[in-house]
Amino acid sequence: MAALGAGIVVTLILMQALKKQRSKYVDGEMKIKGLISCRRYTYEDIKTMTNSFKEKLGQGGYGSMYKGKLQDGQLVAVKLLKKLKGDAEEFFNEVASISKTSHVNVVTLLGFCFEGSKKALIYEFMPNGSLEKFIFNKSNTLELDQQLTHGLECLHKGCKTRILHFNIKPRNILLDTNYCPKISDFGLAKICPREESIVSLLCARGTVGYIAPELIIRNIGGMVSKRKNIEVTIDRTSEAHFPHWVYRCLELQEELGLLGITNEEDEAITKKMIIIGLWCIQIYPRA
Repeated sequence: MAALGAGIVVTLILMQALKKQRSKYVDGEMKIKGLISCRRYTYEDIKTMTNSFKEKLGQGGYGSMYKGKLQDGQLVAVKLLKKLKGDAEEFFNEVASISKTSHVNVVTLLGFCFEGSKKALIYEFMPNGSLEKFIFNKSNTLELDQQLTHGLECLHKGCKTRILHFNIKPRNILLDTNYCPKISDFGLAKICPREESIVSLLCARGTVGYIAPELIIRNIGGMVSKRKNIEVTIDRTSEAHFPHWVYRCLELQEELGLLGITNEEDEAITKKMIIIGLWCIQIYPRA
């Protein structure tokens, strides 16, 4: 009888503890969702707006992108995310940060889905695809670079919490109706408090040839040289750090092998872009 009574007491204590834990989780989730400025959709909503994922726009390391349409007729791009590390709180925090980012050169997040393992992000639709299709034949590279740096500045400095993208490359730059470039695909993004000046980079994340500036720089180099960085081959590891090679060529006034340079004005603009890129990645920016 005593054992039965003790068992009942233990059961009640466990039930109470689980109830408190559940209540704390729900309260925390509600608090986080209250900070999100975009709409939450169900997985059934996602299936409906994409017509059961009928039109696939692309495939990335962190999920697939599908074309969709909202009830009001607005076209959207739906990114169905694969299994990601982190809990619900981390996911909601990242969605909250990205949803509050408003800049002409950053793709707008319109909504999200979170149902157990089902996670999706709904973005505005960019009808002209990615910059990758145009970078190698468009002449206004300088203007595009300027617009993209404004977008990156917004992510790094203009948000309440800084957003580090980690995978800037032509494929992740989308073009709207007027060919205005917008930064997209935050699958690798790291949300950092504004007060953090040093960010841990224990693991290199991103596409080979376009890994974040803190690791290896080829991004602006790809736009300047109009070459696909993934095709670059490196025989010696000492030459693997792209900025060192570029800096050495500039210092020795060696040929960079740039394509599409037809006159001195183009050459001067190109070198200016390269120098600005090198400034941006200095370990000691004020040096």
